[in-house]
Amino acid sequence: MFAVGFIGAFLPGLPTTVFMIIALWSFSKGSESMHQWLYHHPRFGPALRDWDKYRMIPIKAKITAYVMMSLSAIYMTFFATINPILLICAYGMMLWGAIYIMIKPSRPSEEKILENKIEEEKQKEKSDSDLKVSADIPEEQPTIPPAP
Repeated sequence: MFAVGFIGAFLPGLPTTVFMIIALWSFSKGSESMHQWLYHHPRFGPALRDWDKYRMIPIKAKITAYVMMSLSAIYMTFFATINPILLICAYGMMLWGAIYIMIKPSRPSEEKILENKIEEEKQKEKSDSDLKVSADIPEEQPTIPPAP
C-alpha cells in the first residue's frame, strides 16, 4: 500500500492519502518502527496525523481530488473508447468519492481539538505516574554472603 501511495504522489489520477492511510494501519499491526516513521514522515505525516486525530481532509486535498476526478471524467467521455456501462460505473464511483470527500470536515472542530488535548494530557499523566511508580520501587541491594 505504501508503494502504491508513493507512486500516487507522482502519478495524476492515482490517490496517495488513501493508500498511505491503509499502509499506516498495516504498519501499526506489523511494524511499530515503520508505523512511527510513516506517521512522522515530513511529506505524508501531516495528512495522516490530521486524518488520525480529526478525520479531516484538508481543503487543498479536496480541491485536488475534485479536479482530478473532473479531468478523468472529461478524458473518459471525450477521448477514450469505453463501454457505456463501464463509463456509468466510473461516474458512479467518482460521484460516491466526491460525496464522501465533501462530507468530511476540512479543519478540525473545536470539540475534536479539545478532546485530543484532554486525551494527550491523560496519556502524559499516565506516563508520568508510571515513571513515578517505577521510581518509588526501591532497588534491591545485593546480598553479601556471610563470612565463613
